[in-house]
Amino acid sequence: MATLRLFGPAREQAGVGSTEIPGQCVGAVLAEAETRFGKGFAQIVRTSQIWVNGNAADSEDLVSDDDEVAVIPPVSGG
Repeated sequence: MATLRLFGPAREQAGVGSTEIPGQCVGAVLAEAETRFGKGFAQIVRTSQIWVNGNAADSEDLVSDDDEVAVIPPVSGG
């Protein structure tokens, strides 16, 4: 299982900062996380950047047990 790391609103919505999620590709990991954490989480994922092991990723990228999938929501500041 890949490790899913969550930041900002994604972390708040899920109630955890990281968890292990099964899936052979990024899309499968995110789909399982959306099922687990609900519609609010799914909306955040749609506007977030997804990274695997520190590199930008898309839903077709394969993941293994040693990989870290990070959901990084948009950041605003002033």
